[in-house]
Amino acid sequence: MSLLNAMRAEMADLYDDLDIDAVNMPKAGPGQFAPPRGDFLIGVGPDGRGVCCGGIKPLPDGACEFKRMYVRPENRRQGVARELLARLEHRARELGYETARLDTGPRQPHSERLFRDAGFQPIGNFNGNPIASFFGEKRLLPCVADPPRSPATSPRPSKRGPRLARARQSADGQAGTRPP
Repeated sequence: MSLLNAMRAEMADLYDDLDIDAVNMPKAGPGQFAPPRGDFLIGVGPDGRGVCCGGIKPLPDGACEFKRMYVRPENRRQGVARELLARLEHRARELGYETARLDTGPRQPHSERLFRDAGFQPIGNFNGNPIASFFGEKRLLPCVADPPRSPATSPRPSKRGPRLARARQSADGQAGTRPP
């Protein structure tokens, strides 16, 4: 199962058959992650299988929103989500953003804890998400260097964990990966 399909299935299970692509939900499809102001990262394991993902979506006020962050259950509790969030922040800085926002729901307290620990401060409902219980914002410091790489997200495949790659979109809208 693809990362996005696995995420959709988990959200539907957590939130009573929620359709994250429903008309009343904030939009976060391939068009919202398109260059030059958006991007989508995929963490790839040594076997070439996707283990995590997350996107950068431009907002009308000049900030960005991190959307579709997901780590496969078997890859959790290994620092992968923390590294993914750091990479999203770094990439957002490279794209020129000074502020990042995100949200998470009441049945994902681990996500809220991760975001608060990373410096996201509570704000009001900025995106109209009807199920989110935490909305966070973080001022991004200027981009000066690549974030430190842990063995779990090294750009070279290792036996210990995934490497992160930027997603690319083909003409048919399907996501693929390219090296960072």
